[in-house]
Amino acid sequence: MQAFSRSAVSGLSVIEQVVDYFAAAIEARELTPGAKLPSIRSFALAGGIAKSTAVEAYDRLVAQGLAVSRAKSGFFVATPRPVLEIGRPVDAPLRQVDEFWMLRNALQLPPHALRPGCGWLPPDYLNDEGIRRVLGSLRRDPGDGLTAYGEPAGFRPLREQLQRHLDGRGVAVPLDGIVLTDSGSQALDLAIRLLVQPGDTVFVDDPCYFNFQASLRAHRVHVVGIPLTPNGPDMQQFEAELARHRPRLYITNTVLQNPTGISFPAAVVHRILLLSQQHGFAIIEDDTFADLEERPAVRLAALDQWQNVIYIGSFSKTLSGATRCGYLAAKQEWVEAILDLKLATTFGNNELSARLISRLLLDGSYRKHTEAIRQRLRKASVSVRKRLRDSGLEPWAEPAGGPFLWVQGGAGTDASAIAGAGLSSGILFAPGNVFSVSNSAGRFLRFNVAYAHDPRIFAFLKKQMR
Repeated sequence: MQAFSRSAVSGLSVIEQVVDYFAAAIEARELTPGAKLPSIRSFALAGGIAKSTAVEAYDRLVAQGLAVSRAKSGFFVATPRPVLEIGRPVDAPLRQVDEFWMLRNALQLPPHALRPGCGWLPPDYLNDEGIRRVLGSLRRDPGDGLTAYGEPAGFRPLREQLQRHLDGRGVAVPLDGIVLTDSGSQALDLAIRLLVQPGDTVFVDDPCYFNFQASLRAHRVHVVGIPLTPNGPDMQQFEAELARHRPRLYITNTVLQNPTGISFPAAVVHRILLLSQQHGFAIIEDDTFADLEERPAVRLAALDQWQNVIYIGSFSKTLSGATRCGYLAAKQEWVEAILDLKLATTFGNNELSARLISRLLLDGSYRKHTEAIRQRLRKASVSVRKRLRDSGLEPWAEPAGGPFLWVQGGAGTDASAIAGAGLSSGILFAPGNVFSVSNSAGRFLRFNVAYAHDPRIFAFLKKQMR
C-alpha cells in the first residue's frame, strides 16, 4: 500500500485527502475487512500532518461506514454487513433495532398493539367502503380484465388519469412516460436497478425513509447521508460530499419528507437540479405522500423537464396497503429500459388493482377521500404535538401536512432503548437511528399522528423520559 502524501493542488482539504486515501485502499482491497489501520499518532507522524487532522479523518471513515472503532484497540476496516441478514428468528425485542426491525414489527404486531411509529395510516382512515363497492362492480366488467396480464406499461385508462393527476401537481408528463408498478417499493427497486451497479455511491437524506436504506443495501451500493435541516438538505455539505464522491444517484422525498414531514423550499429544489446537471447524477423523487400535502410545493420533476429525475408515487398510503399499485414517470429512454426490467422480474401487472383505482379516480370519490384524510390529520397533529411536549419531546420542525412528526428528547435520550422497551409493552415506536445513515439521530423518534392518540402511549413516554 502506497504511503500517504498530502497534495497542495488537489483542491481537497488534508482531512478529505486522508479519507480518500483509505477509501481507495479499501476499494482496491489493499486493506481488507478487519484489517487494523495505523494508529492515529503513527499515521499523523508518517504523513506529516497534525494529530487532530488524523483524528477527524478517522472519525469520518467511521461515519461513512468504512471503519469501526474498538475501545483500547484502535481503528479497523469495517466488515460489510450481509445484503439481507437471513438466519434463525430471534425475539423481536432482542433483534437489532434497524430498518428490518421496523419492517417486520410494523407488519406482524398483534391487532391490539399500539402503533405510533407506524409508517402508514390506520384502516379507518382508508377507503374500505369505496374499495368494496368498486370490487362489486368490477365483476360485471366485460372482457378479460380480471384474468389477463395487461400491457407492459399498465392499464391505459389509469395512466391517462395519472397524467391529469400529476399535471395538477405541476408535473407534466407524456402518457408514454408513465409506467404502473405493483407498488411504490417496486417502482423504487426498478429505478435503482436501472441507475446503479454494485459499488456505486448513492446519496440519501439523513434522516431518510428507512426502506431506501434497505433497498440500497440489497443492491450493494455505498450510501452517503446528507444531513437534513428544517429547510431541506444541508446544501453546503451536499456540495462538499459531491467533491469527495462521485454519486450516481440521489434518492429523496422533497414533499412531506419521511420521517421529518418537511417540504423542500423552491430554491433548494432548484439548487439540487443544478448540481445534478453539473455533476451528472440521477435523482429518484419519491412523492408517495403527495395527496396529503396542505400547501402546494415545487417538485424536482416539475422543473427537470425529464432529464435526470425519475418520479415515483403510490396509492398504498391513501387507499389501501392491500390494493397494491404504484407508478413511476421518467424520460422515454429510461422508461423503455424500465419496461424491460419489469418484464424480466414480474412480467405482468396488478391489473385488478389498477382497474379498481381507476374507477375510484374516475367517480371523484378519491378526491373527497383524500380531503377527509387531510382534515383528520390536521386535527390529530395539533393534539399530538401538545401531548408530546407534555411528555418531554419537542417537534424538530413544523410539517406542512402529512402524518409524521419528527421529535427529539433531551441529552441522554436513547430512542432505540425506548423502542425496545415499548415493543415489550405492546407499543411500536420508530427510533431515529433507523432512519439515519450516520446513526446520528439517537435522540429522535418519528410519530404518526393518526396512531398517536391512546393515553397509554404518552404515559409510557413520560415514564421513559423521566
